[in-house]
Amino acid sequence: MNFTSTRSAQNMTSAAAITRGIAADGGLFVPCEFPELSYAKLLELADMDYIGRAKEVLKLYLTDYTEDEIDYCVRGAYTNTFDNNIPAPLAEVAPGTEMLELWHGPTCAFKDMALQLLPFLLVKAANKTAPGRTIVILVATSGDTGKAALAGFADVPNTRIVVFFPENGVSDMQKLQMITQVGSNVSVCGIEGNFDDAQSGVKKIFTDDAIRSTLDKMNMEFSSANSINFGRLVPQIVYYVSAACDLIKAGKLAAGSKFNVAVPTGNFGDILAAYYAKQMGVPIDKLICASNRNKVLSDFLATGVYDRNREFYTTSSPSMDILISSNLERMIYHAAGNDAVLTARLMKELSEKGRYELPADVLAKLQSEFFGGYCDEQGTAGTISKLFKENNYLADTHTAVAANVLEQYRKATGDQTLTVVASTASPYKFAASVLPALTDAAIPENGFEQLELLSKLSNTPIPAPLAGLKGCEVLHKNCIAKDNMAEFVLNFLK
Repeated sequence: MNFTSTRSAQNMTSAAAITRGIAADGGLFVPCEFPELSYAKLLELADMDYIGRAKEVLKLYLTDYTEDEIDYCVRGAYTNTFDNNIPAPLAEVAPGTEMLELWHGPTCAFKDMALQLLPFLLVKAANKTAPGRTIVILVATSGDTGKAALAGFADVPNTRIVVFFPENGVSDMQKLQMITQVGSNVSVCGIEGNFDDAQSGVKKIFTDDAIRSTLDKMNMEFSSANSINFGRLVPQIVYYVSAACDLIKAGKLAAGSKFNVAVPTGNFGDILAAYYAKQMGVPIDKLICASNRNKVLSDFLATGVYDRNREFYTTSSPSMDILISSNLERMIYHAAGNDAVLTARLMKELSEKGRYELPADVLAKLQSEFFGGYCDEQGTAGTISKLFKENNYLADTHTAVAANVLEQYRKATGDQTLTVVASTASPYKFAASVLPALTDAAIPENGFEQLELLSKLSNTPIPAPLAGLKGCEVLHKNCIAKDNMAEFVLNFLK
């Protein structure tokens, strides 16, 4: 299996793609072809546990890793790190609707599914492609990636990690998780701006030749833990494969049948992984792309015009408060028939003008695969309330957006196909936003009192990783202008 860039023809091994994170031309690494998974193979995987399934999927993409290396990485990531050693369980909330719960890991968000594994993959990759060098992980986060990356890379030998987050654009619990992170190799910093500012700043640092030259002299090189890194994307493919296996095992997915997938979407990586699983042969039909009030993606899927020149909203689903959806570049490349020239031109237009328009045939391809919809704040709160009252299911704000858009899709199309909803975070991470949907009582200002009230109202336990934050020392107090990110990184490394 070889990898190329979305913007020019290249030929990379998986280890090289994972170590570099982003191509030198600014493009993203994609596989040159998709491996195949037959229904018979899914039947075989259905009898395995999650670790077994992950190993089988990863070895199809990471062909320059030995089976022993993949076994070491997967077992290190998924052994005794998730509740009940079941990383991605399905929970039926109503006939025909299954929640794929991706938040049973150490930071209570779906990013753990990839970021528990990525450090293992990256260290093995660096040993192959950059032996003896220190890998510097740069991360921009809208809340969940930051803590998950910090937890994964803290004190990992020969790595340093710097995480930037929008100072006023994450939940209180997300911020507390990051700024209390221990580790001799970690640094966390708020920026005066939104997530797009943080993401653009990180990409600018990545492609700055002078900074890369400085790092080279220090025997260091950059990599990424954001979903631009293929090492983040491939573990996400696994949980859609695993969901299909669980549906087969439960007798809910017969040979020849398909299921839909609904995903709360900001940076497009999570739903792109479902598309990749579909290309491999997982029987997925419609991909339902759910946006919050920052509906740049749903507008794009409706019109073919991507336009980030619009008002940015801070919402109760902050991990989706994004106007520049970086993983969409991979999807455009595939939908355009692997046209790197077209993709590079569109990304240049996005960088220079803030907008681009797809050719009609590429838009038609996207619309055949995806349904786009959005949910406002009122709809999010109403869906949380409805899921709890009617189905006794406690959902976070992001999951509620996906559930709401799924309902819109079913009403618009009449399609009642079995659907898996990606449930991306514990409701306790967003207790201040979840509570008003459950009670008219006054909401405590203290975050830990909010957790206790949510537990009492829902009769569910507070996740241990969040309860354990109480009393932790704040270790990272920096907040900088968005234009000072490069200086901050170099000062930390020196």
